[in-house]
Amino acid sequence: MTEIKTAPALNDILDLEKQVWMALVEGNANSDRALLSADFLGVYPTGFANRDDHVGQFADAPTMAEFDLSDARLRVLTPDIVLLSYRAEYLRPGATRRDTMLISSLWERRNDVWVNSFSQDTPLQEI
Repeated sequence: MTEIKTAPALNDILDLEKQVWMALVEGNANSDRALLSADFLGVYPTGFANRDDHVGQFADAPTMAEFDLSDARLRVLTPDIVLLSYRAEYLRPGATRRDTMLISSLWERRNDVWVNSFSQDTPLQEI
């Protein structure tokens, strides 16, 4: 008998995304690596990044001091593939001003484990 999978709820995927952000705050490279697929692709203002690039940012210290995610929305492509889009306001260590990005993250259920396979960050500029 074929198992019928249901799509995850917005809060389930948002919780996973927050784990990625917490890894940035804690400087936890192992946690970050576990949440990203081996074929992860990041599209950032600085260029393309793979999983090793993303995890490599922890070489010296945490890359975030604090963050707030809002205006989240989930687009279900299949029960096993979803696109999370949201607004992120964050403060980097040592910074005095918060930055804002609009982010889209593709999450895939592979072997019953959700992994982030793609992320695109778009800086939001004040008008």
